[in-house]
Amino acid sequence: MEKAFKDETIDLDVQALIDNKRKKKSISGKIEKLVPAFLLLCASVSVLTTAGILFTLLRESITFFSSTSIFDFYTGTQWSPWSGHFGVLPLITGTLLITLIAAIVAVPLGLMSAIFLSEYASNRARKIIKPTLEVLAGIPTVVYGFFALTFVTPLLKSFLPGLGVFNALSAGIVVGIMIIPMIASLSEDAMNSVPNNLREGALALGATKLEVAFKVVLPAAFSGIMASIVLAISRAIGETMIVVIAAGASPALTFDPTRSIQTLTAFIVQGATGDTTFGSTIYYSIYAVGATLFIFTLLMNMLSQYISRKFREEY
Repeated sequence: MEKAFKDETIDLDVQALIDNKRKKKSISGKIEKLVPAFLLLCASVSVLTTAGILFTLLRESITFFSSTSIFDFYTGTQWSPWSGHFGVLPLITGTLLITLIAAIVAVPLGLMSAIFLSEYASNRARKIIKPTLEVLAGIPTVVYGFFALTFVTPLLKSFLPGLGVFNALSAGIVVGIMIIPMIASLSEDAMNSVPNNLREGALALGATKLEVAFKVVLPAAFSGIMASIVLAISRAIGETMIVVIAAGASPALTFDPTRSIQTLTAFIVQGATGDTTFGSTIYYSIYAVGATLFIFTLLMNMLSQYISRKFREEY
């Protein structure tokens, strides 16, 4: 009888374990069904946000272009919205001038930093230098702006006495400093993805370390390097606070870096102040300029993706 009681107890324990397992499996199955829906919702947030921004820009821009010719807007050489002149070319040239100066500063310094970190630095040096370099990316852009205005501009004046307080040169240089970490970090990651056997093969053939870096590693990591440069330039195009503080607010159709200029983003800041009447032509011109900036950054991102696909090396 005692044995029968024990057998019955064991049967109950086994049945309880089976029931618990089925219950856990049922709960796990429900969670598995919910997780894809939750992940899809998270992935949709960025898409819906982009769609919302695009819809807002297009709606307000269409309202602006209903009263202003789109041809005159993109070919006009005078930008003075408070006087009724809506030729956006001075803002475009100002943006391109800042971007060009920034690229001249950032591309060589960023690539040389990446080559050093990838090919020459020891592990200890890399662990110290790379995080320190990336700290630059975390500095607020308003701090960069005041740095350009109060330090870089007076320094440049010692070499260029005729340089104004507000100028494109100092703003472009500081924007270039700001995007160095993006180029250096992404390019270094691209170089590290190149297999070591390519380096070892080149060294075995008698190549120097410098020749390996420039003739083997750089061509092999070309797609990643170019993508980092394009993304950094896209970041420079959209920079706001540095150019607002250091470059001035004088829209001029010029490529003279010593003059005060205004960029697309700088006008958006200026036009979004309380002096702009809601529903006025100037108000809607902010969205037209924003749409132009959106097109610039979209084209740069598409170029980055094209370069990545076109020149990607697979090992």
